[in-house]
Amino acid sequence: MIRTLVATLLLAAGIVHANPLYDLKPVKVAEGIYCSIGDLNPPTKANKGNVNNTCWIDLGDGLVIVDPGPTYEFAKEFAEMATKRTGKPIKAAVVTNYHDDRLYGASYYAARHIPVIAHKSIVEDIKNNPGKFRRIPRLLSKAEFAGTKLVTPDTLFDKEYTIKGSKRMVKLLKLSPVSEEHSDIVVWVPDVKFLFAGNILFNDRALNYTKNSDMKGWLEALHKIAAMKPAIVLGGHGGTMGPDAYKTTLEYLQSLQKQVKTAYDNDVDMSELMEHVDLSKFRHLKHAEELNRHNANDYYEQLDWE
Repeated sequence: MIRTLVATLLLAAGIVHANPLYDLKPVKVAEGIYCSIGDLNPPTKANKGNVNNTCWIDLGDGLVIVDPGPTYEFAKEFAEMATKRTGKPIKAAVVTNYHDDRLYGASYYAARHIPVIAHKSIVEDIKNNPGKFRRIPRLLSKAEFAGTKLVTPDTLFDKEYTIKGSKRMVKLLKLSPVSEEHSDIVVWVPDVKFLFAGNILFNDRALNYTKNSDMKGWLEALHKIAAMKPAIVLGGHGGTMGPDAYKTTLEYLQSLQKQVKTAYDNDVDMSELMEHVDLSKFRHLKHAEELNRHNANDYYEQLDWE
């Protein structure tokens, strides 16, 4: 009777699920590195917020999780899959920026006293962007969102942080003060030259240049990625990977910068801006049509403030 009551209460709270909520199919990226590729759409009821890429990296004596995901349940399912396949414990979880689709899942690791690591600027990013944490709870049921909390990472660093294992190390690097966001970092695995670039890099879908973004810093970060000569690059969104996977984002930003700045210098009114900006080269990217205008307008407004 007691067991039945406990099971009923847990099920009602959404902590126990008869079937997995997420259809996780991690792909092998390199030896000991597997990543789940998120949906290319914004968070919806259908994808349950699973729009970012999430990885596990085998250090030899344990695992590092990169970007915990959109909910407690997502993190739980991903962690259980990783530990079951490898037979190894999770040593740390890394968050590459403050966005809800990667940070909310940190609540699962925090509840288990597993270190959650991020750049120190994530504290201010969380504080200054409360609206970012409203969309996923609105989309999901209470059961689907159960256990999910907004947690602040407990291990913060400035320029570089190293996680050492028995067989390999993982380096967390801050490449510029601001790229898409202040808290953007990359994850570097030197032995296989694998770079996880988070939201510094978008593939298969258009990037989102926001009022928080910095063109100079974003381009600086991408040039530093190129200089590292990675063998495999994977961004925070999209499944395209390889040594040149950073180039689409770089070329998009360079084109956006050049055309919008030319229009601004020629006193083109923002209402006519898209008549002077041609980003059709990138029309193959999902959501390009709507995001091109948004990105051009936000960068134009930044130039106006400058």
